[in-house]
Amino acid sequence: MSKRSMAFITPLLRAGDIITSKCDIVSMNFAELSRLVAEFGEPDYRAKQIFSRLQSGIGSFDEITNIPKIFREKLSEKCYIARCKIKRRFESKLDDTVKYLFELNDGEFIESVLMRYRHGYTACISTQVGCNMGCKFCASGLYGKTRDLTASEMISQITAIQADKNVRISNIVLMGMGEPLDNFDNTARFLKLVSNDEGLNIGLRHISVSTCGVVSGIEKLAALNMPVTLSVSLHAPFDSIRDTIMPINKKWSITELIAACKKYQSVTTRRISFEYALISGVNDSDACAKELARILKGIMCHINLIPANPVNENSFLRPDKNRISEFKNLLTSYGMTATVRRTLGADIDASCGQLRRQLRKETNGATIQ
Repeated sequence: MSKRSMAFITPLLRAGDIITSKCDIVSMNFAELSRLVAEFGEPDYRAKQIFSRLQSGIGSFDEITNIPKIFREKLSEKCYIARCKIKRRFESKLDDTVKYLFELNDGEFIESVLMRYRHGYTACISTQVGCNMGCKFCASGLYGKTRDLTASEMISQITAIQADKNVRISNIVLMGMGEPLDNFDNTARFLKLVSNDEGLNIGLRHISVSTCGVVSGIEKLAALNMPVTLSVSLHAPFDSIRDTIMPINKKWSITELIAACKKYQSVTTRRISFEYALISGVNDSDACAKELARILKGIMCHINLIPANPVNENSFLRPDKNRISEFKNLLTSYGMTATVRRTLGADIDASCGQLRRQLRKETNGATIQ
C-alpha cells in the first residue's frame, strides 16, 4: 500500500499527538473502510465483515475470524486498534456506580463512570486527556489538556466497560474529562459511529453532549442536526459571576451562549439540559435563581441542579440542604422545570478528573507509568 493511498485516513484519525505510521482503523466509517479494503485488493464485502467486529471492542486483529488470516496480518501491519486498559476500578458501596481509570495506547490516562438507573446503564465518558477550559470548580482541567481523544478511544471506553461488567450500555453522556466541542471533529465522528446499526447501535436520542459554552461548537452541532441532547454547563446567570468561575465566558458571554442554544433548539426541536453546580455563597442566591429563570424563559429546557463536589485545590463548598431546596423551589415558582441531581458514587470520587489527579500526585507530577 502506497503512502499516497494511506493519506486519506491519516490526518484526522491519528490519535492526537501520537506519532505513528499506522492508521486508526476503529475510527473509520464504513465508506473509509471500503476504500481501505479496496487498497488491499480485497472484495468490498470485507468492509462489512470487519466493521461490526472493530466496533465491538476487539483487542487484536486475530479476533476477526470471519476474514482470511493473511488479510488480518495485512491489517495488523498497517493499522492499530485503540484500547482502554483498566488501570484502576472503584465500585461504590452506596450504589451500583463504577469509576474507571483507563490507560490508553500511549500511556495517557482518562476516566469513565458506569451508572445504573431504572431505565438501564449509562456510561459517562471522556473526550480529551485533561481539559483546557479551566472551570474553577472542576478537577478535570487542573493540569490542562494533554491531547484530544479519537473517536475510537471514545468507543473503547464503552466497550471496555461493557466487557468488564457484562452489561449493555443504553445511554451515553459525554460529560467526563474534556470539552467535547473543543474536540468537535472526533466527537462528531464518534456520534456517527456509535449510533450505526452495524456497530454499537446506541440511538442518538440516548446520547447527551455536554459543553461549557463553546458557541462555535454548538452552532456546528446544530448544522449536523443530530437528535442528541445538548447539555450546557451554565453554572451562573450573571456574566460577573460566570467570568470568575468559567473562563470560556470571557470569549462568549451568557447572551451569546443562550442565543446559540435557542438556535440549536430551533433546528433540532430537542429539549436542552442546563447544568448548574450550586456553590455556596457564589451562585446560590435568590437573585441568581430569579435571573436564571429570566434568561431561560422561552427555551424548552430542564435545569439540573448539582451540589458542588469538593475539590482540594479550591475552597468551593456546596450549599446546605435547605438552601438547595429553596433554590429549586424558587425556580419552580418562576415556571422552570428543575431537579437536584442524585449523588452517585460519592464514596469513590466519581466526579471526573479526581482519579487521574490522585495518580498524578502519587507520582509527584511525573509521567504516570
